[in-house]
Amino acid sequence: MLNLERIGALLDARKPGHSLPQALYNDPEVFAFDLEAIYARSWILVGFDVELPKAGSHLAMNLGPWPILITRDRSGALNGFHNSCRHRGAQICQEGTGNSARLVCPYHRWTYELTGELVHAGRMADDFDPSAHSLKPIHVESVGGAIYVCLGEKAPPIDDFREKFEPLIAPHNVKNAKVAFQSTLVEDANWKLVMENGRECYHCAGAHPELSASFPITASAYFDFGGDRLQEIYNTRMAAAGLPIGPVEGDWWEAIRFPLNEGYQSMTLDGKHVVKKLMCEAGDGDIGSLRWAVEPHSFCHATSDYLFMFSALPVAPNVTHVVAKWLVHKDAVEGVDYDVETLTALWNATNLQDKALAENNQRGVNARGYTPGPYSQEAETLVINFVDWYCRQAKAYIAAHNPAASPAPARETAPVPALAES
Repeated sequence: MLNLERIGALLDARKPGHSLPQALYNDPEVFAFDLEAIYARSWILVGFDVELPKAGSHLAMNLGPWPILITRDRSGALNGFHNSCRHRGAQICQEGTGNSARLVCPYHRWTYELTGELVHAGRMADDFDPSAHSLKPIHVESVGGAIYVCLGEKAPPIDDFREKFEPLIAPHNVKNAKVAFQSTLVEDANWKLVMENGRECYHCAGAHPELSASFPITASAYFDFGGDRLQEIYNTRMAAAGLPIGPVEGDWWEAIRFPLNEGYQSMTLDGKHVVKKLMCEAGDGDIGSLRWAVEPHSFCHATSDYLFMFSALPVAPNVTHVVAKWLVHKDAVEGVDYDVETLTALWNATNLQDKALAENNQRGVNARGYTPGPYSQEAETLVINFVDWYCRQAKAYIAAHNPAASPAPARETAPVPALAES
């Protein structure tokens, strides 16, 4: 049993605008709490529609310690399940993508339809009821060509996200893309430290020379370029190209299109396109980047030539897997229209730099003398939003499961999406 009163006291001890008490970054019980209260009850970006291109396609992965499975059935619909056989719990599909007419457990050959129904279980008693042993479902939704899952009994509302975000992502043609490359980094840091690092560019000038060349790291934390001439020109060009800018946002998500530094058409080492076949041809391929982020774990950038996904998945109190994917147009030919090393160079460098930063942050947080410090209101706006969101979600869970606890505070003001990344 989790000691919810203890965890609630840690949350209450956090000063507004400050980082969290030490135990919230390294305590095993808090980590178990985070899995249940945060990751199991949030929408998690797991991949893209194009990774399940036809009936029988499946995508299997671990969401933290939990194996899950997404299928595309014969009607074309997506289905989500816990990747656990209803016989003795064996994992049915290994991690990765595949295709099969039915799902067959490798242990004792129990067989399931793509929609989860058990259709074969050998050598069972005459009164055995297959209908009582279907795969256990999880929530799954496709929004703008990306797949989100939620493991909770009740998922957060998603229609507002779909309605406001899809007009921004639609011109990027994500449903006619393909995954050109993906990687997983093992980071020896708590997932919250990984995400705090990924929600700000306060550190970018000194730590990310490759990213800083294209990314406007000196812009206001509130994307307020004021009367900046280049921003006005960009807004005019995007309007002429029919590309909405935003910002749009909700309690757990945000999205905005923004200009890159002058002379840069893409988030690449030299600012040039790294894929000849563009995903979005509007604006002559010079459209800046569409950034969207989802709490608690991800951000994405969609430029005219590729889409980059970052996802932080908790593994242990001080271990996080960072999963990255690069999407390009489905007709782009590797070795002709792009090469993987050039495509991935900027974000691979950035991810490795962030791995070192997060791991160093964890070592310092573990210090006997660690004391939570104040965030920069100007440069770490999205970090504050993330930590505030985490505290609200955590307190809401405690209030629901511990009647003696004080209720979670209401959100005082809606945050304005800020320019932050790394």
